Amino acid sequence: MLMPLAAEPYTAPTDRDMLPSERREFVRTHRTCVFGYRRRNDGPSMSVVYYIPTDDDELLVSTMAGRGKARVVRRDGKVSLCVLDERWPFTYLQVYADATIDTDRALAVDVMMAVAGRMSGQPLGAEARPSVEVMCERENRVVIRCRPYSTFATPPRHLHRNDEVRELSHWVSGVVAWDAPDPS
Repeated sequence: MLMPLAAEPYTAPTDRDMLPSERREFVRTHRTCVFGYRRRNDGPSMSVVYYIPTDDDELLVSTMAGRGKARVVRRDGKVSLCVLDERWPFTYLQVYADATIDTDRALAVDVMMAVAGRMSGQPLGAEARPSVEVMCERENRVVIRCRPYSTFATPPRHLHRNDEVRELSHWVSGVVAWDAPDPS
């Protein structure tokens, strides 16, 4: 089941690394990410997209079947989603995922309805569904199902004044399994 847009995105702690449960909450309560995948040549491809979390921890991304994202996922199902915070001090959470393509048109419409709600900040009414169905058909929309397996976090750090630079600190984060428990 698609999760509704969170009333407030999770705010990452500024004095320590995020716990595994906080990383999952960060992903569930935000709405945009940089979607990245390997290319045969050149560097990785990256594009900013809206994503929809599900209650079983999948992250769904809508795209056209003919776009690079869909073509590459069919060839190589390893993707990354750099989930972006929308508040300052800015942080991000890198999510590594196995991805597959789902061609279920009803799911594509559901995801596009949810994306439109995230774009506008409020859910679309049922009266919009026929228009979204036509758009999904015309654009040959598919859904990329991303199943996270690990994350990497970066802490939000900020200078309020230039004389604080000597007090600025950073710490090392690490890759954490998506389903890792919080330490005791």
